[in-house]
Parts: sequence; structure tokens; C-alpha cells
Amino acid sequence: MKRLLTGDEAIARGAWEAGVTHASAYPGTPSTEILENIAKYEEIYAEWAPNEKVAMESAAGASMAGARSIASMKHVGVNVAADPMMTFATMRVNGGAVLVTADEPGMFSSQNEQDNRNFAKMGKMPMFEPADSQECLDMMKEAYEVSEEYGALVLMRMVTRVCHSKSLVEVGERKEVPVKPWEKDLARFVCVPANARVNRVNMEERTKKLAEYSENCKFNFAEYGDGKVGVIASGPSYYYAKEVFGEDASYLKLGFTNPLPKNLIQEFASKCETIYIIEEDDPYIEEFVRVLGIECHGKDVFPSYGEMTPNVLRKALYGEELPQVEYAKEKVIKRPPTFCAGCPHRGLFYRLGKRKDVMITGDIGCYTLAFAQPYAALDAAICMGASISMGHGAQKVYNKAGIKRKVVTVLGDSTFFHTGVNSLMNTVYNNSNTINVILDNRITGMTGHQQNPGTGYTVKGEEANMIDMETLVRAIGIKHVKVIDPNNLKEVDEAFDAFWDLDEPSVIITRYPCVLKKFSPADLEQFPGLFQTKNVVDAEKCIGCKLCQKTGCPALIFDKATKKVVINRADCVGCDVCTQVCPKNAIVKEEK
Repeated sequence: MKRLLTGDEAIARGAWEAGVTHASAYPGTPSTEILENIAKYEEIYAEWAPNEKVAMESAAGASMAGARSIASMKHVGVNVAADPMMTFATMRVNGGAVLVTADEPGMFSSQNEQDNRNFAKMGKMPMFEPADSQECLDMMKEAYEVSEEYGALVLMRMVTRVCHSKSLVEVGERKEVPVKPWEKDLARFVCVPANARVNRVNMEERTKKLAEYSENCKFNFAEYGDGKVGVIASGPSYYYAKEVFGEDASYLKLGFTNPLPKNLIQEFASKCETIYIIEEDDPYIEEFVRVLGIECHGKDVFPSYGEMTPNVLRKALYGEELPQVEYAKEKVIKRPPTFCAGCPHRGLFYRLGKRKDVMITGDIGCYTLAFAQPYAALDAAICMGASISMGHGAQKVYNKAGIKRKVVTVLGDSTFFHTGVNSLMNTVYNNSNTINVILDNRITGMTGHQQNPGTGYTVKGEEANMIDMETLVRAIGIKHVKVIDPNNLKEVDEAFDAFWDLDEPSVIITRYPCVLKKFSPADLEQFPGLFQTKNVVDAEKCIGCKLCQKTGCPALIFDKATKKVVINRADCVGCDVCTQVCPKNAIVKEEK
């Protein structure tokens, strides 16, 4: 039976067919849909973890207990998971364990472009790189066999195009794998130095055996052409290369890429006059090939960053691309991403951006968009949970230097649970005086509305304990806490005014649901009449001052003909931020 599946869907299906019974993840594009699809299978326990470190540890524990397990995350999430991952990788697993990293060449929705193949090399983990959805399924099934045969944590390296592109997949039935017996084994499962040193030696022996496996792995294979040009490629770069180099070239397709197959590469290179290596991001394969003494072209010809799509390869090789549809580029209006109409973040940033002598440290989420106009209300962003820690460090510098500047930190509810909690503890413990804003829109917004510890539901839609953010913040030691409606601009101003001159840390929780979310019974109970009204502009009162548009709401449109603002009714949700800004009270509720 064949199905049209994305790579993420195929990874989930492969895990199910392989007999996986435990899955843990933290959402992050392009990996999010892996766990969302795994959660549809009744045989697999699935959970959203608060962060990637916890997801890796949950999967490791399930493996120790004897179950086949999976942890999935985007590439930067592996940085968070690296602590348990690097140690668990030295151990001999019980149940098969796979970590899926979804890398993102091109950085479509990510803050960096790291190549996580380097983690496999550093951690001596066997690694697969699927090129299409069929390989995603097939490699997942093989990965569990490799994991249990060699006792290793396996890394499955995906990239955006594979994660989100669809192709036909021949699916099979589930293999029921019983939970392996767990026996108390301190040398195996307790990584104190004495045991770790033994594990380190064992890793080297395991790597030698995996090198033999790599030479004979069915996912590493050669296709020979006329022998003039030989291309070594991994992942989707194999397909990109075939489109550019054509059928006359020879190809060494590498699907199992740690350890790399030394003999297979040498044999292939000996049959080709010129070798090209096509891979995305780092010269991972190229460096290995050069160490073997094989002359090749890689990053000396192709870009060292971004996707290796056919047009990129053509431009690097021939200095030209395929003909494309011509259009007047100067007439295309730039449309940068912006907050949705009714987004509860807009009111907060509209007012915060007007404050003077302030540094605003942000985080990873929809609210990162506050750096842009018309808000200009975010000055720094690095990674999940960093806003509070960065703000603390900056505030300490300003205080010591006698610089009168307030630091405000901003992050979302899911990000706060992810790693912001630790950062806030640091702020309290080290006597900082930052104002810390938690944007509680009741969902993990940016990645597509996944549940988190503050939503009251699990990934499978089951009711769960809802972590009370205000109680948690006070338990950490924050004495000054305000929960406000961010659409009420007066409340926003009053909260900042109350905490601005404090010599202690404070927290403002802006609580209002994301306009796009499916509202839960708790949402409807706490926020009656949620987005049930519309606003209109009284044309006789409007003076065309455009002050309302400075709130950044896309529903507000300036009519050049009438020199007045109109509201797109389809977009408006009646949040009333614009009504509070209009100096002429020209924006009113629509009559029913």
C-alpha cells in the first residue's frame, strides 16, 4: 500500500512500524509534525516535553526500561539536549533509541544554520540521512535494528526539504517489539568516571564494527555512468545533483554517514576522473574524502551555506540558472511578517516601544517580530529562554556603571516553561532588578499551536495538569507580580510604571489567548465574549492621522483616495487596541 507522505509523516510511520512505544519531543520547525503524527498512533505513548533536554532524557529512560523510543527536535534543540545525549551515546542501550534532528539549511525559521552531523561525529553515534519520504520510513526501521544490534543511540539527520516535501511511500505493518527485560546494571547505566572510562573504550570498538556495517549498508550505494564525473552526495543533495549533472555522471549515494564507508568511497573515486561532493552546510563528507588523499571539489566550488538546490548548483558550476518567469521586481511590495490582527502581543509592544532609556531583551517566538517597525521594541534575541538571562547580565552592567537604563525581558509562556524558569531563578538568586514579561497566550504559538505545561492538555488532547504560572513565579521568589490584559493599554502602562523603579526583580504576565487558537473551555470561561465583536471607523470623525496604524494591526488600511483609515472586517476581531489610540474616538464598535 502506498501513501503520499511528508518526511515528518514518514518518520512517524517508520517509528510506528518499527515497534516504538515511547516518544518525546519539543516543537520546532521543521520537526514539529513528527510528534504530532506519532501521537495519532494508539500504540505509542507520546508527549510534549517542556524542552529538548527533557525529551532526550525521557526517551533515554524509556530505552533503559527496555522500550523502543524516539526523541525529535529541530537542530538548535539538539544543543539543549546535548548534555544527556552525549553521555547516553556512550552507554549501551537496552531498547532501541533514535534521536531525530531536523536541520535547516537556509534558515527559513531558525536563528542559525548549524550542521548537526558534527554531533554524530563528536558523539560517535551511527547516523542516517534520508533523501526522501520513503527513505525516512525505511531508515527509521533500520535505525532501531542498528541501535539494538550495536547498543547505540542513533542520530537521524533530516533537513527542511525532506521534512516538509511529500512523496509516495510504500507503507507496511507494525512490528510488535516486546519491552526488553531491565536488569540492575550499574556499570552500564551509571556514568560515574570509572564506568565512563570503560564506556569510552567500548565506543571505539563499537565504531569499528559500525564502520564495517557502513561499507555494506544498503543505503550506501554507487550508480556508475561514463566515469568522467563522479558525485558523492547525501540527503536530498543526491536528487539535486542528479538534476544538474544528469544520467551520464556517476553517483555515490550516502544514506548512512557515520561512520563513513572508507573503502566504498575509495573504490568509487578510483573509477571517476573528477569528483564533486554535494552536501548542505559543512564540508563533513568532503573533509573525510580529502583525508583519504582523494582530490575532489566541494566547498571550493559550491556555497558553504544554504541549500544545494539545482539552481544553486547550476550557478556555482556554470554561472547561470534555468530561465525563470520574468516580472517587474521593483513593483513587488515587501511584506515582512507581522503580528496577526488581534494578536495579544501588539498592545504590549506598542506601549513598551515608547519607553525611553530601556533595553529590551527578547526570545524565540512570534514576539521576536517586535524588533521591527512600527514597534522597535526588541533589542536582542539569541535562543530559547535567553531573554531573562541576557537581561539580567545587561542590567548588572548598567547598575554597576551607574547607567540609568532599565532592562525589560520578554518571552512567551512555552518558552518560559522551556528554559525561562531557570533564567528567572538566576535573576532572583543574584538580586537583579529587571522587569520580566511573560506573554501568556495560552498556547505554543509560533510552531503551530502545540500544547505546553500551561495549556491543560497533552499532545493527544487529553486533559492534563495545568501549571499555574503566577504561582510558579511567586514560588521562585518573585514578590512583585502583575497579571494584565495586554489589550488594555492603560493596564500595560500602569504595570510598567509600578515596577520601573524597583530594586528587585518583577514579573508582568500578559494573559490573553492567541487569536488563531482553538479556544478551550477554560479560555471561554476566563475570557467571555472572546473575539466576538468587530470595530469600524466613523469616517466623519477620522482625520487621517494614521496613529491607529502605529499599533501595527494589519486590519487597519489607509485609503489614499479619502485620506482616511478603514478596517478590513474580515481581519478585525475587536481587540480594541486601536480604539484606545485614536485621538478623535473615530473607531467604534460595529452595530449589531
